[in-house]
Amino acid sequence: MLRRPLLRSALLSGLVLAAAPAARAQDAADLVVRMNRIENQARQMSGQIETLQYENRQLKEQLRKFQEDVEYRFQESKGGARPAGGAAPAAATPPKPQKRGDAFDPTLNPGAPGAPQTLGASPAPRAAAAAPVTPSATATLAPPAAAIEDEAAPPYGEPVDLRPPPARVPLPVAAPRPAQSIAATGTGDAKADYESAYAYVLQRQYEQAEMSLRQFIQSHPRDALVPDATYWLGESYLQRNRTREAAEQFLKVSTDYARSRKAPDAMLKLGTSLNALGAREQACATLAELERKFPQASASVKQGVDREQRRARCAA
Repeated sequence: MLRRPLLRSALLSGLVLAAAPAARAQDAADLVVRMNRIENQARQMSGQIETLQYENRQLKEQLRKFQEDVEYRFQESKGGARPAGGAAPAAATPPKPQKRGDAFDPTLNPGAPGAPQTLGASPAPRAAAAAPVTPSATATLAPPAAAIEDEAAPPYGEPVDLRPPPARVPLPVAAPRPAQSIAATGTGDAKADYESAYAYVLQRQYEQAEMSLRQFIQSHPRDALVPDATYWLGESYLQRNRTREAAEQFLKVSTDYARSRKAPDAMLKLGTSLNALGAREQACATLAELERKFPQASASVKQGVDREQRRARCAA
């Protein structure tokens, strides 16, 4: 009877001892798997860190070039670039003009032609024989600069009027007109103000059209013609190559006034403006969205979409 409990305990001890190496092996395998995962994550994180460091260096280089370009343009607009130290260069002292060796000196030869003479005195008679020409005498053959500039100067021997010239009376200057605000030019009639602004668009006077359309939108912000006025305001910008401002107005019409009659046309012009700005992918996405958002658009709008998609080389 005592042998059976002893046999059972021996069997249990043997099973425990046999299971211990298997459990240790399992723990070692789990540890290896975890270490591999940690190493992979560390590699990924180090790669991301290197990528971020490279992008950071690129951004710093772009920022440095941008700052140098801004500083150069600023200094150029001021009249010249300054040195990198920030201090303005000292004004260079102009060299003193030196006297030419062949210049005429009236103190050495007062009787030579061109020398200053007393008012009212007759010119001295010329010598019969011409003196030999020397480098210093060559300059005396040229007439005085004052005689060349003023052909109406009186000849030698005539009295000269030394009275000061009469004072010039300044012409009256008209006083500047006070600037008139945009809101002060409205008539109060929304339809009349819109037709007046739209007339400038028809006449292709786009600057006047811009002012009138802005005045209409400011004076009548809740009127039903505001979407049309906003569309033509964008058109006035687009016709003057102010493409970014035009895109803002067309985007406003196609989003804020999506139910207006000008919304499909505005979305078409938005695609045109984006393509002109160089955003070809956004332009193609806008034109594709137009067909989905406004399936009942007019035939002219659909033809314009096809034309702009070909122009932007959108994928079919």
